[in-house]
Amino acid sequence: MKNKEIKKLSIDELKNKVNSLKKDLFNFRFRKVNGQLESAAKVSQIKKDVAKILTALNQKNWYEQKNIKWRSY
Repeated sequence: MKNKEIKKLSIDELKNKVNSLKKDLFNFRFRKVNGQLESAAKVSQIKKDVAKILTALNQKNWYEQKNIKWRSY
């Protein structure tokens, strides 16, 4: 997921996206153990996407607490 796409999402949408990605990551771990995973690179990409989304979520929450307008470039 691109940073521009992430910054356009609302806080609720970001939370939903994190939850769905974590569920996918959970399922990929089981597939990896069973040998059914085609590409291990998907696991690392999902981890990176979760980190990006959590970072954006924390930034939005910080701006909200400080009553500063969030700029989505």
